[in-house]
Amino acid sequence: MVGATGYTGVELLRLLVMHPGVEISCVTSRSNDGTRVDEMFPSLRGFLDLPFTVPDDGRLAEADVVFFATPNGVAMDSVPALLKAGTRVIDLAADFRIRDAGVWSQWYGMQHACPELIAEAVYGLPELNREAIRTARLVANPGCYPTAVTLGFLPLVERGLVELDSLIADAKSGASGAGRKASVANLLCEAGDSFKAYGVAGHRHLPEISQNLRQISGVDALDLVFVPHLLPMIRGIHATLYARLTHGFQAMEPADLQAIYEQRYARETFVDVLPPGSHPETRSVRGANLCRMAVHRPQNGRRVVVLSVIDNLVKGAAGQAVQNMNLMLGFQEETGLRHPGLLP
Repeated sequence: MVGATGYTGVELLRLLVMHPGVEISCVTSRSNDGTRVDEMFPSLRGFLDLPFTVPDDGRLAEADVVFFATPNGVAMDSVPALLKAGTRVIDLAADFRIRDAGVWSQWYGMQHACPELIAEAVYGLPELNREAIRTARLVANPGCYPTAVTLGFLPLVERGLVELDSLIADAKSGASGAGRKASVANLLCEAGDSFKAYGVAGHRHLPEISQNLRQISGVDALDLVFVPHLLPMIRGIHATLYARLTHGFQAMEPADLQAIYEQRYARETFVDVLPPGSHPETRSVRGANLCRMAVHRPQNGRRVVVLSVIDNLVKGAAGQAVQNMNLMLGFQEETGLRHPGLLP
């Protein structure tokens, strides 16, 4: 694993040390070279006794899979050499999520180091691209907001039930979504007892979500409003999604919508469609690789409201990465991931 000192990295380590088919051979950090991982993260004492080492492509290439839990723009410098050596890669950052290198550069503020590999990278949302993930050399692990939003909208968009020019995603995340780096805005005294929107003019996850919905619908013309918010909690994302039924489906009953969601996710281990009238809570998925959702049609009108919750560090990052690894290496998809959320 490259870059394991952030919240996503330590969450990935927590899941991998419990996986029956995995041996962690190398954990890298330039600034913490020589420090034992369990010295930085005491929660891993007794599970992992490796020291952090400086990244070395030759040593990384000896592994079956390399995870990059690094800032955006890091993985793309090493991926070509690793793929050439036959090593498979799962990037938990955004280097390979956007199919258009120009759009990626616009949103991430740098030139892409290996644009020729973007087309090969498989977007790692198993509920959408499962078969392609199985044979992929390079997987772009989805962002946390895009996971919650895409899974929530997917059954509606897939069947052409809603107008694509009026989609709204109102999403809230815990502070761990901003990472472990020092930031005044994320200090307890700054973020506690408060609630705010951010990135209203444009957030990096907007083109990723729009790209997903275009793939699902097969339609390029799409208008999505995405507004993220910061909640004074550590983990969790709650996405409230709004869509308007097309004229041809206005006569649909709420029970029909419920059936569509239940049927779409009936075989998906990590998506749970709740009974009619339910309101999923972020605490119900804390620590679990699960997207829990409910679909509503207020006053039986044209608006459909979908409530979608995930743990941003698990199904929104590390857990989904393990799910992708399981598919790539031929494990059962749920291996190492079948456990309930943490309460309280």
